[in-house]
Amino acid sequence: MSADIPNVRQVHGYCGLCLARCGTVATVTDGQFVRLDPDPTHPTGAAICAKGRAAPELVYHKDRLKQPLRRTRPKGDADPGWEEISWDAALDQTAAAMRRIAKQHRPEAVAFSQSSPSTTAIADSAVFIRRLMNAFGTPNQVSHLDMCGWGRGFATRYVFGVGSVATGSAGGAMADIAESGCLILWGYNPSFTRITHATAAIAGLKRGMKLIVIDPRNVGLANKADVWLRVRPGTDGALALGLANIMIEREWFDQDFVRAWSNGPLLVRSDTDRLLKAEDLISPGVSGQFVAWDSLSNRVVSYDPVAGHYAAPSEHLSLRGEYIIATVDGTISCQPVFERYAALCKRYTPEVIETTCWIPRGQLEEAAEKIWHSRPVSYYAYSGHEHHANATDTARSMALLYALTGSFDAPGGNVLFPAVPASSITGEDLPAAKRLAPTIGFAERPLGPARWNHVSPQDFYRAVLEGVPYPVRGLIGFGTNLLLARGDPARGRAALAALDFYCHADLFMTPTAAFADIVLPVASCFECEALKIGFEISEDAQSQVQLRQAIVAPPGQARSDSDFIFDLAVRLGLGEHFWNGDVDAAYRYQLGPSGVTLDQLRAEPAGLRKPLKTRHLKHAASDDEGNPRGFPTPSRKIEFWSETFLDHGYPALPDFVEPPIGPVARPDLAASFPLILTCAKPSLFCQTQHRALPSLRKRAPHPEIELNPMTAAARGIKNGDWVDVRTPAGGMRARARFSETLDPRVVVGEHGWWQGCGELGVGVSDPFNPNGTNFNLTVDAVVRDPVSGTPSHRSNLCEVRLVPAS
Repeated sequence: MSADIPNVRQVHGYCGLCLARCGTVATVTDGQFVRLDPDPTHPTGAAICAKGRAAPELVYHKDRLKQPLRRTRPKGDADPGWEEISWDAALDQTAAAMRRIAKQHRPEAVAFSQSSPSTTAIADSAVFIRRLMNAFGTPNQVSHLDMCGWGRGFATRYVFGVGSVATGSAGGAMADIAESGCLILWGYNPSFTRITHATAAIAGLKRGMKLIVIDPRNVGLANKADVWLRVRPGTDGALALGLANIMIEREWFDQDFVRAWSNGPLLVRSDTDRLLKAEDLISPGVSGQFVAWDSLSNRVVSYDPVAGHYAAPSEHLSLRGEYIIATVDGTISCQPVFERYAALCKRYTPEVIETTCWIPRGQLEEAAEKIWHSRPVSYYAYSGHEHHANATDTARSMALLYALTGSFDAPGGNVLFPAVPASSITGEDLPAAKRLAPTIGFAERPLGPARWNHVSPQDFYRAVLEGVPYPVRGLIGFGTNLLLARGDPARGRAALAALDFYCHADLFMTPTAAFADIVLPVASCFECEALKIGFEISEDAQSQVQLRQAIVAPPGQARSDSDFIFDLAVRLGLGEHFWNGDVDAAYRYQLGPSGVTLDQLRAEPAGLRKPLKTRHLKHAASDDEGNPRGFPTPSRKIEFWSETFLDHGYPALPDFVEPPIGPVARPDLAASFPLILTCAKPSLFCQTQHRALPSLRKRAPHPEIELNPMTAAARGIKNGDWVDVRTPAGGMRARARFSETLDPRVVVGEHGWWQGCGELGVGVSDPFNPNGTNFNLTVDAVVRDPVSGTPSHRSNLCEVRLVPAS
């Protein structure tokens, strides 16, 4: 080839920067990664975002970590005294520290932390992190779950038995937008978050699909919606109950579905507020069975939750009314679960919703009408409804509203798409995994994230600083920037400084990584292989199996997270559980049931398809004993009423609780803090990342606070002015940006600001400066959801003032 003709090659793959995992084609010219474009042949490749287009800047950024580093000075020193060391030395020191801590305090005293798979590439290695935890013997992963994924994918398991909204590798039902008659986007802006959903929604609108957007801001697809509900931050639960109230009053709900597939017909005792059991009857039935009222025969009929059968056809089971039942405790009145639910919803009249949620009656009724008359309905909910101290019951209320449509797992609804068969690789069967200690936080919140071995940062900090419920002395971190991503960074800083040992793997040195004893350089998702089996958003996408290839080599000594995990496992003497350090062998094991080989995937970088066929309404199919499969809940039904919640001291029905630091709950603060502060992610960055990339940062050089021009004028603020935002917990500064569609009582901030951008002359921001740009200084992390421990990041009281010119 002539010297003046460039050597150009294209590499098919997918972008790992966020949950969307958009299919891509990378262009490499003379060995240099120069461009990333969408791959229209890929099921998620219709488009890519600005972050994806900036991938070459990320890969070649001058501030990338390139060599393992070891601290040589105490953590209280301003200068850590980093010295470069070899990978062997870093691995040896890390393994020795982990063994030492485990010997002194037991393995659970070593926690792991992991960034969110929704907004980083850690999904490439998340299964191996979990496997290493199980092999080592610790249940404690400090994670994002209480803030990202809990509401949509875990709280809703208490309704459907599975997440009614999918959360990537954690599974759940995905909105079948291509077949939906009505799509609800609730606290979710796919134009900024999952571009594959945005393109699918646009296609749906073109064919006549109805769109409802619930968001305090008019952004993304909100301006194309048939109904935009500008909800007051933190009142989404009330809105769900208010919509359900209209639908129930007007009989806009699938009564046959509710009778057959929910526990709505089961009777609740008025004296104990528990489900009536068959053994309670004066003529006792089978122990463990429940009771419903059959309106045709005018008598009680039993329900067997083991078999999922009523003793009579479901067609005549009563959903409403009150019945006098003879029991061993005397004659008592009972009501169906659905009657109890309807009574709860009835408290949320249109007038109450207008006062509580700031949504006019006409818009509320229009939304309810479209939900019912435009079925099948699908919905996708995201962080907008999750970042509140009432997140659990909000998500349950939304899930029950959705149950009224009868669209779950139906074509065009939220569908449990099939998956290509694969071997589980997370290691729950390993010897140490069978004797794990209780996860930190489990005692206080046994139904929350700790049930799935996820630890909130607040509980982690307490374990480090106070030894509750037991001491944590070590941390192995995979990219988590706790001090910028979560509330109470001052306490977080104290906890990180107090650890006996902390190893952190990342692309850049962050304020959190700066507290580590060992910092390891990580390869980006464009510099290492990763296996992905299924792309979630549709049947076609789920059939995609792909081994993403490295586009270019990582800088310096950077390695993939997976390589680090496997090498560390071998150093810990756990190599037998990690295929003796061979990542390829792990991939082959994972692929085994699929029939797809690793060699085939390497030969086909664009991926292979394993044809799948979606079987809808799987709850109606029969199990091996001929019983209806039902739902994976204790009752085998969708649970409007949760005895599980009752057993743990929580209400059986999901009522609305006002945001704890809001104008209704705290009127005493309203004079000093008259505005509601919420937050939203900007389109150009993933949480605390990417602000060092010039092409992105020049489009958004400073953090912004969005406010209505009327709100600004009353405070002498002009568009672009620097303003000070104060809450009862603390404050930050940002530049004002006007939005005429925002409610004048609401302001919207951005979190994640710390990185500098040398090319633009922007310095690093101190995340602990009370007059700095760290949004999380405004958050009171003590105020938390009672079930999940979720702090209130998106509904706090505040005041905004002009920063005087210096």
